[in-house]
Amino acid sequence: MQCFRALRYFSVWSQVPMGPADPILGVAAQFKADPSTTKVNLSIGAYRDNDGKPVVLESVKRAEQIIKEKKLDNEYLPVEGLQSFIDASIKLGYGDAYYAQNGKSIAGCQVLSGTGAVRLGFEFSKKFLPQGTKVYMPNPTWPNHHNIARMAGLEISEYRYFDPKTRGVDFSGLVEDLNKAQNGSVILFHACAHNPTGCDLTTAQWTQLLDLTKKKNFLPFFDMAYQGFTSGDVNKDAEAVRLFTAQGVPIVLGQSFAKNMGLYGQRTGCLSFVCSNQQEKDKVVSQLKLLARPLWSSPPLHGARVADIILNTPELNQLWLQEVKMMANRIQLMRVGLANTLKSLGSPHDWSHISKQIGMFAFTGVGPDHVKELIAKYHIYLLSSGRISIAGLNEGNVKYVAEAFHDVTKNTKL
Repeated sequence: MQCFRALRYFSVWSQVPMGPADPILGVAAQFKADPSTTKVNLSIGAYRDNDGKPVVLESVKRAEQIIKEKKLDNEYLPVEGLQSFIDASIKLGYGDAYYAQNGKSIAGCQVLSGTGAVRLGFEFSKKFLPQGTKVYMPNPTWPNHHNIARMAGLEISEYRYFDPKTRGVDFSGLVEDLNKAQNGSVILFHACAHNPTGCDLTTAQWTQLLDLTKKKNFLPFFDMAYQGFTSGDVNKDAEAVRLFTAQGVPIVLGQSFAKNMGLYGQRTGCLSFVCSNQQEKDKVVSQLKLLARPLWSSPPLHGARVADIILNTPELNQLWLQEVKMMANRIQLMRVGLANTLKSLGSPHDWSHISKQIGMFAFTGVGPDHVKELIAKYHIYLLSSGRISIAGLNEGNVKYVAEAFHDVTKNTKL
């Protein structure tokens, strides 16, 4: 009998199938296992310095020193999170002027970085929006957006975003698709640094989408994972968010401090909803807490404390803004460096789109076969879509990467 029971318990999960590797993390695992001394990782969206090393910002170090000197405890945060961090995040996202006038009617909740913001926002949408409400996502978008929406039980549709011929935004296709979308739909927008294409909308295009949003009664859901990290200016990168809110549009905003503060492993983020008044805000917060409780119970403490101190300490805030600008500028220099080196090598292709795109990622235009060759021959790791993380480039490898790209593409069409 004991043998039978042991066999039974041993085989309980025998029918569980092997899951597919994550399209991004799977490539990172391949890179890690590669013993090559010339390997280059252009797959993961994490900032690296000019030596290819992870960076802990000086502003973060100083904030952590303040935390250490205060000898704080590690007790649970409330379900909604650290309130001073939430307030500072909302002020950063919506701007000082809007916050001063409308801050009391913005419902906020600390979340697990950008993924947690989208997940909790989608869970809330599923529960409180009319049955059958769709969420429209750009094509392409960050792959995890689709996973999160499916897990939340939302029906997904797409709108055109990228034109592979121009390697820019297909704005006419975007507008055509959203004009056909159901009234009252949730529309997912990348506030800045569109992932994966690196192609952002102009102010005029955002203004046109604002008019369309009002006409169709859309609920805009802004995923803002790169504020400041895109252009080096936190206010410029929040332009779309502030354009919509200035016109009284009730948006949803997801913020992450993974990229712009380098708090990747601390899972620090904020989700907020523009409400009509404080009473409505209080109700929304109460429901966000009920949804967050079975998801993660209480959000992480350390990263929220670090971000809170940086955002609320004037001298640290100024230091952080300088560091954000430095990171954004280095990425832009690498964009230009890669495009210019490819041109100098005599590439038959036009790579100017790489320097025109913005943010951490670039949609290079290379295809899956090129990617396979880059990995096999040069140990350069990138996604099969041709997306690369510009942050993985530095002065020591940009020529090597350009030469590899030139070699695998010189006799083919892009």
